[in-house]
Amino acid sequence: MAFLQLDHRYDDIIERARKVTTQLSPLSVTADNSNSIDEGVAEILRDSGLMSLMVPASHGGSDLALDPVAICLVREALMGECSHADSLFALQGIGSFAITHGGSADQQEQWLPQVGAGTALAGLALTEPVAGSDLKSITTNVTTKGGDLVLNGHKSFISNAGAAAFYTTLVKEDAGLSLVLVPADLDGITTTPSPELIAPHVLGDVVFDNVVLPESARLGEPGRGLNLVLSTLATFRISVAAASVGLGQTALNEATRHARERTQFGRPLNRLGPVAGLLADSWADLESTRLLTYRAAELAQHDPLEHIDHSSLAKLAATEACCRIVDRCVQVMGRWGLIRDSRIERCYRQARPMRIYEGASEVLRLGISRRLSQEVD
Repeated sequence: MAFLQLDHRYDDIIERARKVTTQLSPLSVTADNSNSIDEGVAEILRDSGLMSLMVPASHGGSDLALDPVAICLVREALMGECSHADSLFALQGIGSFAITHGGSADQQEQWLPQVGAGTALAGLALTEPVAGSDLKSITTNVTTKGGDLVLNGHKSFISNAGAAAFYTTLVKEDAGLSLVLVPADLDGITTTPSPELIAPHVLGDVVFDNVVLPESARLGEPGRGLNLVLSTLATFRISVAAASVGLGQTALNEATRHARERTQFGRPLNRLGPVAGLLADSWADLESTRLLTYRAAELAQHDPLEHIDHSSLAKLAATEACCRIVDRCVQVMGRWGLIRDSRIERCYRQARPMRIYEGASEVLRLGISRRLSQEVD
């Protein structure tokens, strides 16, 4: 973080995150190749207390409100070592953000302390087999029957499916798109693993078959669920950018050490012009996107939805840069960059999905372009 100046109040969080990455190191390869929860990783995260960053102090959290800068710092550190840990940490906030900002007092009291302690894993159920980026086309729905809500539908590629204690679920109803809070142990819920990804992940499909919920299961007002979803994305897209920075930093560190130590044509690789160019371009990408990411995080501290365009800019720039950085670093390392489960090879696999989830690059460009057209006189 040579070019980034942060308030000293973040020093403790940075130190705690670094300590956790040291503990995670022996578990990383196994955990990152798993599509189920690694209990060793989960225990380290619970013991660290870092998950408390995902809930407000009123329910056991670290701060009065969620701090996007603090969340970004932790994700940058975790993703640099263990993508499994990064996912577990991030999903506690992604799945519970709507409870914090739209849930009733009872919902908050029931779930947020458990989320902050890591004793209940959170899930956000948005996408469906025919609805990805186009959330308005979802078909999962709730109907009212005898004072209850009846939930039916099929959500796909849901992180923490089968492991989550609850699913914050986007549904369609007469009033529009709503959010409901669905405990995972209710009758009528089944989960199955999704097809395995290029970088393994706890992922699955969730089917709701006449699941009965009380009216109090709503999060926020009927028909206003998309606003809560957008607020969630406005906060956590930035943290995806931070995770991309962490992954890019790890890849660049690996390639730099290799280029400094390996000699070819009578000199270290980093003294050969083409290799030096790859490393220099990667550092420029890394530091420029780091600055953009933390600027967006600072803006989101006050009003994430108002600054959702900055969140999108950070996510777009950082994930695209991360893929460029990792690709260059593999090239620098040659055959050593291709060894299965080496740190650099894991970086290569882990970088690619980041340009797709929580807003594919092409969708983000549409929104960014639209806002730019409004800004320019």
